[in-house]
Amino acid sequence: MSTSPRLVVLASCLLIVACTPRAFGPADERAVRAVLAAQQTAWNEGDLEGFMAGYARQEALVFTSGGKVRRGWQETHDKFVATYGAASETMGRLVFEVLGVQPVGADGAVVLGRWSLDGPNAGAGVFSVVLERQDGTWKVVHDHTSSDPEPPPAAP
Repeated sequence: MSTSPRLVVLASCLLIVACTPRAFGPADERAVRAVLAAQQTAWNEGDLEGFMAGYARQEALVFTSGGKVRRGWQETHDKFVATYGAASETMGRLVFEVLGVQPVGADGAVVLGRWSLDGPNAGAGVFSVVLERQDGTWKVVHDHTSSDPEPPPAAP
């Protein structure tokens, strides 16, 4: 049985592609930014479940805010519900400003940004989130959010 030259070339190309290490590229950065954009949109529509879809639904998720560390998707979800409710009138309007996306290998990224929220729980601050490629999609696995300090009272 003879092997066709075309089959040899095809097999060689497939082997090269399979052995070439994947790198974090521009499409990955766009996908990471799209996760945050989708979260912002969902929040502003009062869709807490849509917002939470950007987080990895796993016990290893870490969310740090207000000096407290929360572990797991469900604990993070429950804290959001307790603080912001699950409707647009209680959640307010959220704006993310991405300041940078830093790759961590081929399947990870750290995003540094600012957030601002108006409405009943108005505030602003900075965040850093770690996203990981899981089954071809990007999910937040670690979120550290902090609030800007309160401005000092106005002088009389």
